[in-house]
Formats: sequence, structure tokens, C-alpha cells
Amino acid sequence: MTRASRITFLLSWMYLFVLFPQTAPAQSNQVLGEVELLGESKVEKGSGVWVDGQYLGYMKELKGSKKILLLPGEHEIAVRQDGYQDFTDKVTVRPAEKLTITVRMVKDPRFRMPAVFSEIKLAVTPDRAAVFVDGLYVGHVGEFGGIAKSLLVAPGHRKITISLTGYETFNTEVDLVPNQKFQLKTDLAKEGGAQPAPIR
Repeated sequence: MTRASRITFLLSWMYLFVLFPQTAPAQSNQVLGEVELLGESKVEKGSGVWVDGQYLGYMKELKGSKKILLLPGEHEIAVRQDGYQDFTDKVTVRPAEKLTITVRMVKDPRFRMPAVFSEIKLAVTPDRAAVFVDGLYVGHVGEFGGIAKSLLVAPGHRKITISLTGYETFNTEVDLVPNQKFQLKTDLAKEGGAQPAPIR
């Protein structure tokens, strides 16, 4: 097996076990290690989690069938939340061992809320997808839909990206005036399918 083939094989298994742990056979737990993330406040629990640059979901949901199972070796964990500094940690995962990391998000002193807002309400499936505004992670869809929940942004031209592993990334651009209320509805397409148009 060539070096390139070995790398492709390893990445394929990592994709299967990390992103779809419920599909892994029972004996895989003898090879994979588990990473558990703990946080005290709603800020940590609602923060997005990346492993080796791949978005997995928000912290509160990464347990049970969605727990983080990784191949042995070094991995980089990143936890992000709008208005807070990124939490990053490099860990060494060992076979069949559980590693617990306590996450504490610290407010970013450079973050400033705009004096005037525009409001975006999201109705997107799946609602666990990550939401980015102008390239910055702001939360997951479920935080910005339903009663009394919306995304507040500065007026002007905004690029909105909605992303989740296993689905086609959705991109759109909007021009917002002060105090405008804008609704974005769409269903993310499974990878390999056609990207849906937004319903406004």
C-alpha cells in the first residue's frame, strides 16, 4: 500500500468513526479513544466544537450516539462562541481511553456589539448546523429560530454560511437596513444532492 493510499484509508476511517460513531462496530471501542468536553455555563454548552478543523456540533449535544470518538494520536480541539476567545487544546488520544477536557470560554475584549441592529430569524434543517456571518462563527441554527430567538447583526451587506458535516454548505448574501427583520428558511441538502434555494 502506497503512502498516499494509507493516508486516504486512515482519513476514511476517521471520517466514519468521528462523524458517525453510532455506525462503528462494537469492537472499534477497543481501538478508538473518547474525548469528553465539560463546561459549566450555557456559553460553553452552546459553543461550537471543531476537531482537526472539522465542525462536529455544539458541546451540549456531543454525547451518547454523538460522543467524540477519535483514532489514537494527536488531535486539535477548538471550541468557539461569538463574542468569546477561541478555546484550543492539543490532545493525545489513546486506544480505549477516555480523555476529559474542561472548557472555559473567556470574553473577547475586542468584541463590540453594534449600536443599531438588523434581525435575522433562521428556520433551517438540521437545526444543529453551524452559522457563520462574514466568515465568523456565531452559533448553531437552533439558537436563532422559534419564539423570541433571532440573530442580531450590524446592518449592511452580510454573507451568511450554514454548514454541517454530511451536508452541502449553504451560502447566501443579504443587504440589511437598520431595524430590518429578515427570515431565512432552507433545508440543507445531503452531500451529493442539489443545493436548495432559500425560502424568504
